[in-house]
Amino acid sequence: MSLRYQAGILSAFYNSLQVPDAPTIGTASPAGQTSISIAFTAPANTGGGAITGYVATVRKTSDGTVVSATGSSSPITITGLTEFSAYTVVVAATNAYGTGPNSASSNSAYAQVQGQQAYTTAGTYSWVAPTGVSKVSVVAVGGGGAGGTPLYSTGKQGGGGGGLGYKNCISVTAGNSYTVIVGAAGSGSANPTTSGGDSSFCSTAVVRGGGGARANNAVGTGGTYTGTGGGNGGAGGASCASAQSGGGGGAGGYSGNGGAGGSNAGAGANGSGGGGGGGGGRNNSCFGTAGGGGVGILGSGSNGTGGAACVGGGGGSGGTAGASSGGSGSGSSGGSYGGGGGGTARSNGFGGNGAVGAVRIIWPAQNRSFPSTCTGDL
Repeated sequence: MSLRYQAGILSAFYNSLQVPDAPTIGTASPAGQTSISIAFTAPANTGGGAITGYVATVRKTSDGTVVSATGSSSPITITGLTEFSAYTVVVAATNAYGTGPNSASSNSAYAQVQGQQAYTTAGTYSWVAPTGVSKVSVVAVGGGGAGGTPLYSTGKQGGGGGGLGYKNCISVTAGNSYTVIVGAAGSGSANPTTSGGDSSFCSTAVVRGGGGARANNAVGTGGTYTGTGGGNGGAGGASCASAQSGGGGGAGGYSGNGGAGGSNAGAGANGSGGGGGGGGGRNNSCFGTAGGGGVGILGSGSNGTGGAACVGGGGGSGGTAGASSGGSGSGSSGGSYGGGGGGTARSNGFGGNGAVGAVRIIWPAQNRSFPSTCTGDL
């Protein structure tokens, strides 16, 4: 009990002119399955004496239940809350004369365990569900396919972009392991050139971003997807003339397909639904063609723009652009994640590499879900 009140009677020691001013409220954030942490700044005016502590009071949004905790400095953690419930927080400072006024109310925060894990290097991994986590949301992007080259008799077309799939509220058990696969980038220097690999969580039947196909005497088709939402990768550009070649396809988006690569000297198409744009085809200023744009894994954003002739497709939803082509004779690489590689018309050049895929897991899925609900970095 503060010096302000003693057994319900205003204390003779309390002096409203000598208690501290209100602290400046900071950010309330989850601190555990049943706790919230509040940051704040001490008041400049400490009243008639040094501040001896702080009182943080949280109020449950749904029913007004109040819980308090004390601390000597910022931040203060308040425990004993209800999981997945929203709370706001106020903070007051105390000195020898009593407890001062409350600060302004904080932002709304949830008592929960929250976190994320991203896998962006090709391979197979084991993800272990943390304590307190029962549901997750996952996005998976397949690797981009390689562009073609006459050197390996695989044509001059562009490689397909990887597909993007996401799924929310996937049930997991804390302590259990779950398989994560990140699809490899298609290689334009391999003989024969290669397609991009599939990316998945648990299994390809749960959530999957399909790898884009390599160009093989035909355009590389875009990867498909499995999940509650997503988009297919864009197809590589065609080549109908001996000195021309097609651009790489863009990676799929969160609600639409990646842009197709440009054919011959044409421009690539824009991505849709946050997907990557297609790379531009070859004109007389370059031998190889441009790579398709990749896609980001932090949630849905703007579409990637298609590249002009020899220009890489723009990245969608924060992904990187495909590489633009120059005079080296080889096709250019796709952008991360999932962009398809550009083809080449030069007999001793290589097709462009696709881009690696990716998988990202976020929790709790009860209030973090793709395509765009609290999906950003913590």
